[in-house]
Amino acid sequence: MKTVITVIGKDRPGIIYQVSKVLFDEGLNIEDISQTVMQEYFTMIMIASGPDSLNIRELNDKLDLLEGETLSIRLQKTDIFDSMHNI
Repeated sequence: MKTVITVIGKDRPGIIYQVSKVLFDEGLNIEDISQTVMQEYFTMIMIASGPDSLNIRELNDKLDLLEGETLSIRLQKTDIFDSMHNI
């Protein structure tokens, strides 16, 4: 299963590490990543793949724990993401 993960928020040390650790712990492989800091704001988009048995709801719950007040993390399956943009 492939997923698109977006991360946007106030820059701080460790964001990439924290997100990638959750993905690693859940058995996902980061296939592509783009990140930048614009003034004090961090933005990142990742394409990651993992087992078809991956529980997206549980993964979202774990990523939600990283969010806090200044960080937003969204995860979508690529098939849903692709369908939304083909209408």
